[in-house]
Amino acid sequence: MIKIENISKSFDGVSVLENLNLYIRENEFLTLLGPSGCGKTTLLRILGGFEEPDTGRILFEGKDISLLAPNKRPLNTVFQKDTLFYHMSVADNIAFGLKIKGQTKSYIQDKVHYALHLVGLDGFGERFPDSLSGGQAQRIQIARAIVNEPKVLLLDEPLSALDLKLRQDMQYELIRLKEELGITFIYVTHDQEEALTMSDTIVVMNGGRIQQIGTPEDIYNEPQNAFVADFIGDGNIFDAIMIRDRLVQLLGAEFECVDTGFGEMNPVDVIIRPEDVELVSPEEGTITGVVTSVIFKGVHYEMDVLAHNYHWMAHSTKMAPEGSPVGIRIDPFNIQVMHKPIREDQETLVNE
Repeated sequence: MIKIENISKSFDGVSVLENLNLYIRENEFLTLLGPSGCGKTTLLRILGGFEEPDTGRILFEGKDISLLAPNKRPLNTVFQKDTLFYHMSVADNIAFGLKIKGQTKSYIQDKVHYALHLVGLDGFGERFPDSLSGGQAQRIQIARAIVNEPKVLLLDEPLSALDLKLRQDMQYELIRLKEELGITFIYVTHDQEEALTMSDTIVVMNGGRIQQIGTPEDIYNEPQNAFVADFIGDGNIFDAIMIRDRLVQLLGAEFECVDTGFGEMNPVDVIIRPEDVELVSPEEGTITGVVTSVIFKGVHYEMDVLAHNYHWMAHSTKMAPEGSPVGIRIDPFNIQVMHKPIREDQETLVNE
């Protein structure tokens, strides 16, 4: 549906996006994920028509829309900041775009009723925005956007101001809306949980460049570089040596793995997720260490294990007491080997 070609953008001589290319499919829930300043919101604003790129173009169903005004584009934007009109009722807020388009009164009434029902706020039409909770106000903003029947909905961190429980509830509401409406969602966030929960496709960005594109499972289980590995979820990240295919050395110990094609005796990065760190008796482990802290997280224990001068993070439903000696064993399939970064913006946040 959307093709982003060679988009670059800078502000006051500082590059924000660098020759970025991206395809977005119809009916896809695509999330732009990355730290503050990575360029994700700038890209969304360029898509929405609120910023002009320095170079490149945006194609929508084959048509160049790069120079179209925001109201001429077949998409709507839901901003992070509350943009409701507080002197208008909820119904009038939702109907605003339809009135500008000159739709009939009966058509507008039907659409407003439908939009309120979709976001679960039937009967709220006569209320005013100052009587709404944060979650309700955000739903009204979404209703105002979808009532215009856009082909694409752009969402710029719309849940960031909500508390944890409400944010989680709204994540599922957005998934439901996407499925029910059958439109394309492009979502901006720095919250990895939001991205993993809602997305069909995640685009991880840093330094104005795309680091990796993939499904949530691919991004989490098969990160392509240390930046992605560190930004998505918790992880133990190591400088390592690929001894040969299926054998890697880290912290002075050799671990079997399943990766091939990295050469022999080459430096690589390795990530091992905390849930993949098996704590066993010392004699059963590839390396040994001592548990230095234990935190109960509800569904698992988070343990810090000092082994070979590295603090390993381990998640397990079985608790090893603080101070106890343990062995560390890793299934070869749970060792993810990655190429060393070729650019500074791919460096892991830990090392920065």
